[in-house]
Amino acid sequence: MSKKTEEEKHRDERIEETGQITLSSDKDGVCQRIHLLTIIGEVEGHDNLNGSSKTTKYEHVLPQLAAIEDSKNIDGLLVLLNTMGGDVEAGLAIAEMIASLSKPSVSLVLGGSHSIGVPIAVSTDYSYIVPSGTMVIHPVRMSGTVIGAPQTFDYFRQIQDRITGFICRHCRAEKSRVEEMMMNQGMLTKDLGTILVGEDAVREGIIDEVGGIREAVKKIHELAGRGKS
Repeated sequence: MSKKTEEEKHRDERIEETGQITLSSDKDGVCQRIHLLTIIGEVEGHDNLNGSSKTTKYEHVLPQLAAIEDSKNIDGLLVLLNTMGGDVEAGLAIAEMIASLSKPSVSLVLGGSHSIGVPIAVSTDYSYIVPSGTMVIHPVRMSGTVIGAPQTFDYFRQIQDRITGFICRHCRAEKSRVEEMMMNQGMLTKDLGTILVGEDAVREGIIDEVGGIREAVKKIHELAGRGKS
């Protein structure tokens, strides 16, 4: 067996360190380069999580998204999600960056895309969820010291409005329905909210289509091809 080339070694190291890779396809004489971005574990914000947690660090993702936008060699973005959510500000920052890209983008929910993972999942031009994939929509939760004053609840409401507003601008769901699912009392035993599984997320208008990696890769190449035509 031949030794790995330097390019293959670099690719493997990049996957191991960042969970990212650029896919290259040459079809009918047209070369397309699709950047693969993974959002896994917990979206880490301003505070470092403990070393045993799987995290996606937003300070790594944001520069990469800027590089994708600026690169003439990247034709599209494919986002794979299996996240429990995480920091609201960091998650919204990632979602806003993806939504503002001029390059076509597709997301695929694998396993789950919960909480602040929902805005990230809908931020792309087209979205998929596998049949067993889940999305949990629930109200904003805050840890640490909370001041029992009206201003605190107003602040919570502002954060909530930012999240629901973003979700509804980037999918087919109505804001009233998203808020209704957030405040559902009959599904989660220790929390408010709603769990959407596969087709449920499509039926509610959150995700565009049920599908897997085959459909997602085909779609991003289709969208990237339109940009080159």
